[in-house]
Amino acid sequence: MKRWISILAVSAMTLAIGGAQDAGKAKSGAAGSVAQTLIDLENQWAKASKESNSDALAPLLSSAFVGVDSDGSIRDKATLLARVKKAKWTTSEISDMKVTMHGDSAIVSGTWAGKGIDSDGKSVNTRERWLDTWVKTGGKWVCVASASAPLK
Repeated sequence: MKRWISILAVSAMTLAIGGAQDAGKAKSGAAGSVAQTLIDLENQWAKASKESNSDALAPLLSSAFVGVDSDGSIRDKATLLARVKKAKWTTSEISDMKVTMHGDSAIVSGTWAGKGIDSDGKSVNTRERWLDTWVKTGGKWVCVASASAPLK
């Protein structure tokens, strides 16, 4: 009888541990798919910027978007979209992306390398570190804030 109780106890613990591991895998899988979604959105942003396509970028940004440019200037959504439309990039590549989740918000960081003509008509050949804050609202991820700084 004691042997059967021991076997049942070990079996119950094994099932509980296996169930906990499966739940952990499901959570990390969900976080992984959210991270991939956000990386995909960042890639859409980079593509839209390179193509000067502000219409493709607009849905990714919150109406209350705030951006801090690498020169320290602050931009709202309308200003950023106007700048994207005017700029002409021969190179616009993002890399080294990392996603940090915070419930229904996330921070995505990475690096950007750009070469071309900015919206002010100035020639640009630079690398920057950037940080975007995304919030899931109404079932959709939108970027609410962005900041960048030159890489030396």
